[in-house]
Amino acid sequence: MAAAKEPIVQVFTPDYWEEACKHLGKKDRVMKRLIPRFGDVRLESRGDAFTTLARSIVGQQISVPAAQTVWRRFVELPRKLTPASVLKLKVDDMRGAGLSARKVEYLVDLAIHFDSGAVHVDAWENMSDEMIIAELVAIRGISRWTAEMFLIFHLMRPNVLPLDDPGLISGISQNYFSGDPVSRSDAREVAVAWAPYCSVATWYIWRSLDPLPVAI
Repeated sequence: MAAAKEPIVQVFTPDYWEEACKHLGKKDRVMKRLIPRFGDVRLESRGDAFTTLARSIVGQQISVPAAQTVWRRFVELPRKLTPASVLKLKVDDMRGAGLSARKVEYLVDLAIHFDSGAVHVDAWENMSDEMIIAELVAIRGISRWTAEMFLIFHLMRPNVLPLDDPGLISGISQNYFSGDPVSRSDAREVAVAWAPYCSVATWYIWRSLDPLPVAI
């Protein structure tokens, strides 16, 4: 049987990016130095909310290559990846794709939340970051960090500061404190100058550690 073709995914970029870069360059000496290093590369959002969150669950605590393999096997199980189709899958088939029992439970819970309307996708545009985080962390397997990554990479919210992210803390340490240890309080103090574009500044801090753009 021929392998399933990957669907064509539309890619979106934030309309506020240029304005954010100008703001950060004026307000922060490190950003003024960092931003020009990466040219026109910017944050990209792709795919739908359910698929993005499902992929984040599949990739938890395993290597990127392993996650890609398991994801490819998983998405070939249903004819189309939707909450309803996931709820119809057999547990044995999901386990056979390489998913742990716990991740199967997480994916089923994610599908239930989306299928039942417990997450208000259509209303997210008018909801605050914290309200969306509260909806997402009610789903098994989704932590606050995962929810914040979703806000940045999928919803492209401009002012998210993921203080639980080790890359952000490490990057602040290297770029602002000469490698000395950094507390959450230190990070918040640095980020005062970033507002209202903490997501953009965080993205550039990540780039300073790894020039390849992150995607979820």
